[in-house]
Amino acid sequence: KLCASKVPDAQAAYESANTLNSTILAGTNFVLHSAGWLEGGLASCYEKFMMDIDQLGMTQKFSEGVDLSENGQAMDAIRQVGPGSHYLGCDHTQANFQTAFYRSNIADNNSYEQWLAEGEKTAPQRANELARRWLESYEAPHLDPSIDEALKDFIAKKKGSMPDAFT
Repeated sequence: KLCASKVPDAQAAYESANTLNSTILAGTNFVLHSAGWLEGGLASCYEKFMMDIDQLGMTQKFSEGVDLSENGQAMDAIRQVGPGSHYLGCDHTQANFQTAFYRSNIADNNSYEQWLAEGEKTAPQRANELARRWLESYEAPHLDPSIDEALKDFIAKKKGSMPDAFT
């Protein structure tokens, strides 16, 4: 996503969000460079990457469209609750709340007082913590040793054929 900001700040967020919205509304279903870009793609960082994939998750949920099924339209809830009451405790809400909406891993939806008590963390700080947790818990997938060796040989040959390539 296009982003000229140099750091993961408000400029980076709104530039990326505007680019992402236009991209999705155009019907695009694959974007190669969709997360982490700063300074027009000359730089990236973990925080921006995590914030972007959070927005991509939200956009994916949006792109699923409107659920026109009986459950999606909450017809049973409308019948159960009736006029003049609320839906928070009804069976339908309880059964669907966890999957009905996208819930950000980075956004802070708590009160100001709770945010203060938890260290006044900004979105980039929360994104950094999430990235570090993901990196610390990463487990490389199993790769057959013969395939690994064949890939290393291929890479070595390819690098050897390009004398000015990075090593």
